[in-house]
Amino acid sequence: MRLGGIIVIAILVVLFLILVVVRMGPDEGLDNNYWLQVEENEELESDTYYFHQDNLDVSELHTYNLIRARVEEQWQEFEVVEVPKEFWDWNFNARLQQLDEIKTMIQTGERGMPTLSGPHNGMIATHGNKRKDSAFSINNAVKGMGWLPKPEKMSEVRDLLLETWDSSIMEKIEVLESLYERGTEIFDLSKQTSLELYTHPDFETQSFLNQMADPGVSIVFLDLPESYKLRCIVQMMHPNDPYLSDYEREIVEYINLIHDYFHGEMDRISIGVVYHILQVYDNSPGRGGRGTRIMPRLP
Repeated sequence: MRLGGIIVIAILVVLFLILVVVRMGPDEGLDNNYWLQVEENEELESDTYYFHQDNLDVSELHTYNLIRARVEEQWQEFEVVEVPKEFWDWNFNARLQQLDEIKTMIQTGERGMPTLSGPHNGMIATHGNKRKDSAFSINNAVKGMGWLPKPEKMSEVRDLLLETWDSSIMEKIEVLESLYERGTEIFDLSKQTSLELYTHPDFETQSFLNQMADPGVSIVFLDLPESYKLRCIVQMMHPNDPYLSDYEREIVEYINLIHDYFHGEMDRISIGVVYHILQVYDNSPGRGGRGTRIMPRLP
């Protein structure tokens, strides 16, 4: 065969391979397996798995309030901010009202579900990694949200929860009320937390896949007439990840502890999730918030 014929065949093969990759799409043509096996040790079974999120860098977070993350395919530096008074005042007061509602239901024997909308339920928008059963990558999911104690308050709050672990539900409500009444003293106002309850090596939620691909997320809270939006960088921490710092392990332990304290103990430790807040918007319709950014304040 002449050289010209070989070159033509080679070009046709390359074009065919390009066409195949394009038709397969990113979710079928690329390996998105994030799971690694834990090396055998005294504490964990040899067949235990974990993942490590490598699209963000929090090494300068506690010193400079800066976080680096790969958002929209580019490494960028972001400043983490505290939520303004409008947000935390609404959030803590709404949580206290919900706890009071639960107390009333218990005391009166009223049946039904307490109100869980508002500060407890964050609607989280993510994108970046199309799952095989999806037409595109954008996703929205409602997650149970909470606060993270300040580093210097972590041990105090953890000990309080453990000391009252076997207390009655009414006593536990009083404990939670005492924390929210001192909310700005106890909690880190630059973070919200949650758990990734359902992801494991055999099943991954769309939120998990998107956040592993792109940690830039948006969270909306709706509690009419109040509504707020947070733009955040998400940090997911698997309890078996050997690369977690001691403080990150404390965070994972705490998020699981506060969840189980009120909802009941689960049979496993779940993935801890921290949302580092970058921007806060007022979406409240009645007072004309209209998505106006309130932190950092506009000039």
